[in-house]
Amino acid sequence: MPTKIEKDAYTGIDTTGHEWDGITELNRPLPRWWLYVLYATIIWSFGYYVAYPSIPGITGHTPGVLGWTMREQIRDDLAAARADQAQFRSAIEERSLAEIRQDPDLLNFALAGGRAAFADNCAPCHGTAALGGKGYPSLADDDWLWGGTLESIHITLLHGIRYAQNEETRQNEMPRFGVDELLTSDQIDDVVEHVLSYTGRSEDAAAAARGAEIYTEQCASCHGEQGEGNMELGAPSLRDEVWLYGGERAEITESVAYSRAGVMPAWSHRLDASTIKMLTVYVHSLGGGQ
Repeated sequence: MPTKIEKDAYTGIDTTGHEWDGITELNRPLPRWWLYVLYATIIWSFGYYVAYPSIPGITGHTPGVLGWTMREQIRDDLAAARADQAQFRSAIEERSLAEIRQDPDLLNFALAGGRAAFADNCAPCHGTAALGGKGYPSLADDDWLWGGTLESIHITLLHGIRYAQNEETRQNEMPRFGVDELLTSDQIDDVVEHVLSYTGRSEDAAAAARGAEIYTEQCASCHGEQGEGNMELGAPSLRDEVWLYGGERAEITESVAYSRAGVMPAWSHRLDASTIKMLTVYVHSLGGGQ
């Protein structure tokens, strides 16, 4: 409640005339330097409003006396960067992938551009180090589903894998041997046993022998007679320790019974020709390019 202003007996400072439950408030004004700074910022803000675009309106904003914006600056910087890159991008579009690799300047430019494109578009699936994960192949080893040459990588990037929106997409699907009742559960167990025998993990020789016959009839046309795989069909080798969806018995059984049909987009719908070439060169350089 309001009280009369008086000097506090303990501090010698005037009170504000306010009291709450017998407690009075001392009148301690803000420091003068703080007030001066506040006034200066207010004055500065008015100058900023006049000099730069700042006040919104119904159809836009005030342009400001200087007419400068960060957006315009970035647009100008991007235009300058594109102009500097134009000669390299043009050369990359015109030359073959092999020629790009043979030209040190073009190669360095392509690797830098490909690295940036990979981080923006490919890393979410294949990982920042291109090591992949379950369902997403590593691009840093020499185990390739559809081939690891420059040309093969380029085609995969252009048209994707099982990408319905691209007529030239790489297309091949493994049958669903269990779901579509092409094989019984016992036959699937036998063929899995045979597949495990390629890496010395079979625990039942008789089942593996039965599975060998089934494999020859149902699987060899894609995976090869000895499980060596076929890159033209995207059929992986079954004789190594690289398994896209897991190489344990249960995981292989699931693959045989339900099939796998991973999809990769066709980047020709999203990236320009020079960027796809740079991405091809970069992926090829990661350590597993053939």
